[in-house]
Amino acid sequence: MSNAPLIAVVDDDEAIREALDDLLRSVGFRCRPFVSAEDFLALADRTAIACIILDVRMPGLSGLELQERLNAEGGGHPPILFMTSYADETTRQRALGGGACDVLGKPVDAHVLIASLNRAIAEG
Repeated sequence: MSNAPLIAVVDDDEAIREALDDLLRSVGFRCRPFVSAEDFLALADRTAIACIILDVRMPGLSGLELQERLNAEGGGHPPILFMTSYADETTRQRALGGGACDVLGKPVDAHVLIASLNRAIAEG
């Protein structure tokens, strides 16, 4: 399983991180959870990450602010899928305008998430 794509899950909700870890591993991905955007930014080498599943609203840096930071770093970054309980059109447009592959509302259907994840990795 060491060649399986590595998915970063950035969400302040422990239950969400654990549920996504279980789901992703059950379909053959590896998962690396992060409790915050700052925790993710502290990772020095992000080259192994195939995709980021990112919450919009978190304490500290929001998911949208993390996306902006990654875009500003240049050099490209893994594709981003947003998952949010706040899937209003403004948030959706800002995320997609910043290059996100998809914005999924919570609770998300597992099949929809996996299909979106596979598309993001294939296009990434």
